[in-house]
Amino acid sequence: MAEWRILRGWSKGEIADRLERIASRPLNFSGVYEEMTPENGWNRYHSEAVIAKEPPGPPLPEGPFRRAEVAVANYHLSDPAVVVGHFDAESRLLGRRMLLEMKAMGLHYLASVVVGAVRFEEDDRCHTFGFRYDTLDGHIERGSEWFLLTKDTCSGEIRFRIEAAWVPGQFPNWWSRLGFRYLGPRYQKRWHHEAHWRLFRIAHRGMTATPGVDELGVAHAGPTVLFERTPRHPSVPRPRWEEEEETITSS
Repeated sequence: MAEWRILRGWSKGEIADRLERIASRPLNFSGVYEEMTPENGWNRYHSEAVIAKEPPGPPLPEGPFRRAEVAVANYHLSDPAVVVGHFDAESRLLGRRMLLEMKAMGLHYLASVVVGAVRFEEDDRCHTFGFRYDTLDGHIERGSEWFLLTKDTCSGEIRFRIEAAWVPGQFPNWWSRLGFRYLGPRYQKRWHHEAHWRLFRIAHRGMTATPGVDELGVAHAGPTVLFERTPRHPSVPRPRWEEEEETITSS
């Protein structure tokens, strides 16, 4: 189960030690991402926003897309007040093992993931870069999450999208499970919004870009973030392993 602490995290040495421990840790779920739908018992969510704009054509060598691309690859998109990513700086992106230090209400949880897929696609219409991580044994969630950056070569728009399929995972105690159930959505939405804002600032080198204007003529500084969460279909029974773990952590 996920390691946890109150009011403090882990030292550099402790993080390095735990990264070694997860080198061969298995996934805590099975399933093909495209089939992990609400109808099949999975929660889904996604968020997206236009974070920058370049001239039409391929990404500029040192422009907003390339800056955001580096930030996504290094998980700089994450708000460290909510989730900090720890990983070996020399590791390749595909297959990278990461420790996610999640923070809420003074509690710190340490859970592990692996980068299971990387996308790098270029054609006449769109340039795409991104990766998907999958949760490992002991994570408080089970599932996969994609981080995708695209540039429309016709319009020049640079869009960032996060999408995931998940169900609750392995909690260290019953009250953590209960807190996640009721407070998790609030922190989740906050983290998503901040991820788009962080990439917006990185893409523009931290400077204020020309604000977007909506259909009513009102200017908005920063990206307009769309966030949607689709719970699993209520008619789908909970998997047996989830019921068993809830019984264990509540005892």
